[in-house]
Amino acid sequence: MKKIKIATGVYWVEIPEAGLFILCGCPADSVKHLMKRGLIRTEEKSGVQCETGPNAILLSDVSIQGERFCNIAEFPVLQMLYRQGMIIPNHPNNTGIKPLLIGIEDQVKSQAEYIYRGNYGLISEDEMIQTGMTKDLARDIMRIKRRFTFEKIRKTDELIETRIIAEEPVELRNGAYICRKGKNFFEFTYEKESIMINLNLVGSEEYDAPYYLGHHDIRKEYFSVIHTGEGDGWDINRPCMGSILTFQGKIYLIDAGPNIIHSLTALGISANDIEGIFHTHSHDDHFIGLPALFRSDHKIKYFTTPLVRTSIEKKLSALLSMGKNILSRYFEVKDLTLYKWNNIDGLEVMPALSPHPVETNILFFRTLWEDGYKTYAHLADIISFDVLSKMITDDATKSGITKKYFEEVKKIYLTPVDIKKIDIGGGHIHGRADDFTGDKSGKIILSHTSLTLTDKQKEMGTSASFGMSDVLIPSDQDFTKASAFQHLQSHFPTVPRHELRMLLNCPVVSFNPGTFLLRRGDLNREMFFILSGILEYIVANEGIFNRLSTGSIVGEISGLTNAKVQGTYRAFSFVKALKIPCNLYIQFLKRNQIYENMKQIIEVRQFLQRTWLFGEMTSCPVKNRIARCMKSVFYVRGKHLPTLGSQDLFLVKDGQIKIFYGSRFVETQESGGFFGEENILFKAQNLFSAITSKKSTIFHIPKEEVKNIPIVEWKLLETFERRMRTFGPQRS
Repeated sequence: MKKIKIATGVYWVEIPEAGLFILCGCPADSVKHLMKRGLIRTEEKSGVQCETGPNAILLSDVSIQGERFCNIAEFPVLQMLYRQGMIIPNHPNNTGIKPLLIGIEDQVKSQAEYIYRGNYGLISEDEMIQTGMTKDLARDIMRIKRRFTFEKIRKTDELIETRIIAEEPVELRNGAYICRKGKNFFEFTYEKESIMINLNLVGSEEYDAPYYLGHHDIRKEYFSVIHTGEGDGWDINRPCMGSILTFQGKIYLIDAGPNIIHSLTALGISANDIEGIFHTHSHDDHFIGLPALFRSDHKIKYFTTPLVRTSIEKKLSALLSMGKNILSRYFEVKDLTLYKWNNIDGLEVMPALSPHPVETNILFFRTLWEDGYKTYAHLADIISFDVLSKMITDDATKSGITKKYFEEVKKIYLTPVDIKKIDIGGGHIHGRADDFTGDKSGKIILSHTSLTLTDKQKEMGTSASFGMSDVLIPSDQDFTKASAFQHLQSHFPTVPRHELRMLLNCPVVSFNPGTFLLRRGDLNREMFFILSGILEYIVANEGIFNRLSTGSIVGEISGLTNAKVQGTYRAFSFVKALKIPCNLYIQFLKRNQIYENMKQIIEVRQFLQRTWLFGEMTSCPVKNRIARCMKSVFYVRGKHLPTLGSQDLFLVKDGQIKIFYGSRFVETQESGGFFGEENILFKAQNLFSAITSKKSTIFHIPKEEVKNIPIVEWKLLETFERRMRTFGPQRS
């Protein structure tokens, strides 16, 4: 037996005599990590080129750690089925053995449904009609889908085997066993050997990205495209195909692939900076970063057609084991109309259907300028004309397409624009560069491939490096200062504009990644109002590590009280900030008669900043709002917190509480800990109770002040699942 650590939270267990090669833990991009370690490599077998790799996956007990998904098995399973050849007819690796999915029951069921929806999207004409599709269009889409699926939509159990594990040993294959020893602790045994695997993340650990992107200092233009990925799900050196649009100083994403936060951080963008996301389809290389956008303190706008939205919701529901309407819980959903120009505050977008195994939009963007419209087209995922032409049939009862539909798709693909990014992944479900040889667009960018461009491809299209920008309409103004004014207004809604402009006139300073703004123990004479970028707030000996973004004020309470800074503030990306003298800030507060009130709020906000729940990516205005509404209550030792009928979240200011599931002890929470996540997440449940084990001061925070902060709700969900997984029943 052999055990190899692949990356944080990911291991490889090899039992060759039992024919088992097990990927333990499968967060986003785990296949790329295996490729980089040489555990997936190309070889020739019986004259056929194919890949090696795992034939089994061990799932995490919990679906979320570090606010990120732990179990993302779609691409590892696809690698086994198609790139290894386990499902391909007459392939030397098609021996009748299926990929093996191992885990506790609810995680296995969740992954099976998620893989099913990832393969097929919507699975019937009725599901499509419920999204507003006409019967004729729903029938046409299903005819195409059946062609992609070789006439059969297969349940996941036809493609993979499963092993449900518990505390008793379970045989995997050929005398190899696994036994669950605790939450995310597993023991593999074979003959007289054993190996332990721990899939828990510890402290501030996060799942790793397989590539390094460096740091980039971007500029917000009037209308531009920032290139954030030109690879595919198999490219070990680049993120998957994606783009960012800047329009009038606002930031919009196109798709959210694996490790999207890693990409945004390299550009100095946080989830709080994003105005909206346009979504093309539900395959993991365009979808799986979506929950990372829950790590925002506001609901990001979500733009797609009802057809794609419904497909996305069903897959997301499977991953989270939750009901429908998940998107509207975490996003501000804005449906787009197919084949129409939808106006979004001056930015127009037209989605069009693209033939693909799942429901897919390609997207055309435009905005008016002096010589007409400036246009950008994002074509992911598309199909080659050669493959599409072979689907043409005159028989309406068979799967396939009409000649008319073929010509319509071809016309849409070849629509001339100023800049066009196209999928050239090839094969059965992706596009080819050759199809665009006669395209009249001003610039064509070749994307969605892990292969080196050929000379012929280089003649007809360009490539784009990560962080590169194409400016369609340059900006003649500084959108950073305009954004700063809006943030200041949110901080001080009662203060006259001319007073805010006084602060805005302070100098702008820049910090390179890794440099300090303030260090713990400093006596600061200036404070910093963050205009762009991401910084870290660290108190190492207390285990505090949080990330802050635009709108945060650094060194505020220490500057007001002439006290030492309580933690270290360090630039995590390129950071720009207003440098405000502390004396000027004090006079500003006193002139506007808000000094005493703000001093109290800032002290509470400083406490919130040191907590895990509210410290990360929760902006100062949001923390101000919470500080104003929460109530401090003193409890003697041995007092039960009032959970029955409560609508509050309980945050420990000082003291200690013990949490129970029924009569079973769960855990202890001290200053900064919390209880009552059920009150926020669910209508009525009260599975857990809490009692003070010391004299304690507890902040009561009303539900309505928490429920619309996505990052806080996401952390509450992770905590609830962890507590349930360790001591309670499995969540259905």
